[in-house]
Amino acid sequence: MFENALLFIVGLQKIKVRGTNVMPITAKITKKGQVTIPRKIREKLNSEVIEFDILESGVMIRPVKSVAGSLNSYVKKMIPFKEEREKAWGEVVREQYDEKTGRR
Repeated sequence: MFENALLFIVGLQKIKVRGTNVMPITAKITKKGQVTIPRKIREKLNSEVIEFDILESGVMIRPVKSVAGSLNSYVKKMIPFKEEREKAWGEVVREQYDEKTGRR
């Protein structure tokens, strides 16, 4: 379960992840529920997206390597980005033209 975990927090205890002692790093939670992730942790994450797993004994933080990759199982047919962008812009232009000319 912890093979992909960067950090597993259990109360105030030190734990071992991948056979290494883990020392807690403190960060403040703002009134808005935001936390600045310390640089050492961001460098270890090597990802702009993280996943939180809430467990009975604490919280596990894991990097998500690719959001698109994690959604891959939902894709029925791969459409190149350029093609999809051109299709979307075509629809926008058509809608704008129809609004200006009163067409439906």
